[in-house]
Amino acid sequence: MNLEQLLASSTALPEKAARYAEDTYVQETVAQLDEAGIDPAEFSRRYSLLLLKPDAIVARAVEPTLKWLQDNEFRIVGSRICAVDRHLVRALWYFAWNIASPERRRLADLLVGISDALVLVVSSESGALPTSVRLTSAKGPTAPAARRPGELRYLLGRYSYLLNLVHSPDDPADVLREFSIYFDETTRAELLRDIVADAEQGEQAAAYAAELYARTPARDFDRIAAARQLATEFGSVPVDFDPGSDEDCAALLRRAWATGRDVDPWPAIVLGSHVLPMRSGGRRQILPPVSAHDWLEAQP
Repeated sequence: MNLEQLLASSTALPEKAARYAEDTYVQETVAQLDEAGIDPAEFSRRYSLLLLKPDAIVARAVEPTLKWLQDNEFRIVGSRICAVDRHLVRALWYFAWNIASPERRRLADLLVGISDALVLVVSSESGALPTSVRLTSAKGPTAPAARRPGELRYLLGRYSYLLNLVHSPDDPADVLREFSIYFDETTRAELLRDIVADAEQGEQAAAYAAELYARTPARDFDRIAAARQLATEFGSVPVDFDPGSDEDCAALLRRAWATGRDVDPWPAIVLGSHVLPMRSGGRRQILPPVSAHDWLEAQP
């Protein structure tokens, strides 16, 4: 099976398969799997990745996530702390970030400065769906109002569209791409040895979480508290400033940024995630997300 054939069988989107065939990250993963004697098709279907973002570390969400994975028949077979920066964000969401508003990109860049992240490698033997497709469906959507009980994002907290705590690849093609975004060649080789060993790595993931918690304070996700803190830091706010008003809070944030005020990034992230636009109007996402229904419909 050549790369084009592999990708054609790894996603429900023909355009994604064509684009990923030219993608450096995909090529690196597939080449390393071939060299290690691991079938890329089998790897991309059996395993997925779960990114616990900096907001998940701040929220102390790792332990509930580990329990949810176990309760939903996912096994953790590898984990690593992952340094995050603005470039990783743009690589990870390259085919979707074109519709992000400038404000969302600015908030995301602030968020990656809060903490490193934790990446889990998970497997699942349950059902006919690839692990990535099943995990993405089970974790719940980005929009808080659309989340339902039993989903991971519902369990972790209905914070905001931006502060959704976790990310996972939509389909096997995304697994191949994201594996090389998160990890360099040496780390990938180490993880492949862990994956082949097939030992449960939940305790190691919890140890990494404790390490991240030790250097990252827990913070409040309440938007009213964030607005009041920023108003206090900014000092000169209108006498009729209302911390419950989206317009007042958006104006406060924009004024702080326009004047170059050095404010605590965390309340700015929390408040901005509620009151600033997350999407640029009128643009089409380069590659749309893939649902479990899309995957099943595309199967021969």
